[in-house]
Amino acid sequence: MAERSTPAAASDQPREPYGQPTDFSAEELAFLQRRFGVHGPQTPLAQLFTRGMDQLEPLRLNTLQRLQELKPVILLEAHRQHVNPMLIAGILYDEIQHSKPGEDLPFVAHSGLFSTLGPAQLGLSELMHQGRLPRNPTDAQISKARETLLNPASNVQLLVGKMARLKAELGFAEERMLMASRSAIDAKAIATLAYLHNGKLDYPARILRYMQDPALHGLIYSTQRAPESGLI
Repeated sequence: MAERSTPAAASDQPREPYGQPTDFSAEELAFLQRRFGVHGPQTPLAQLFTRGMDQLEPLRLNTLQRLQELKPVILLEAHRQHVNPMLIAGILYDEIQHSKPGEDLPFVAHSGLFSTLGPAQLGLSELMHQGRLPRNPTDAQISKARETLLNPASNVQLLVGKMARLKAELGFAEERMLMASRSAIDAKAIATLAYLHNGKLDYPARILRYMQDPALHGLIYSTQRAPESGLI
């Protein structure tokens, strides 16, 4: 990324940004607003509510269990589309943790009450971006698209596709696996991708924090070994 300018990789050899990866300059924010649209930070009350929910251990355990179920498709799609699986896990952790009651019920989803659906909280527009839904869909196409968003595996696949799409739009090579620990450029790119997913300015810091969560990291990268036979 160019130093304190737009987040786009404007040259083959971008300069290392300075400051925290979640700090966006006025120029960067103007670029992102013009190019993608942003919403600003959560209100202080909403941020307090989010932090409070993060401290609920039963909710956390339930979220980790759901991520365990999604782990195979996370790893498969992340590898296939060259996207950091911890970025996907961090986004899914946040969206599942703060999901609204009843939004995964088919009759509620088809009512149009919620504009985003599934574990990654994606909308019909992402299906359009990925060419899986026309710009002026019929009612039948919308209904089928909502079913796709409600399917957890399809929803994760779409999320990985969204990150790959945005990464390319920011100017990064398709095969480049962004890793926050590798360079400040990659860390800023990951923060920007998180920002563009949610549109709230305080969201990237949460995602980067989740990406360093030992339990979440262990869930994604650990392997289960079959028990050895014989006496212990």
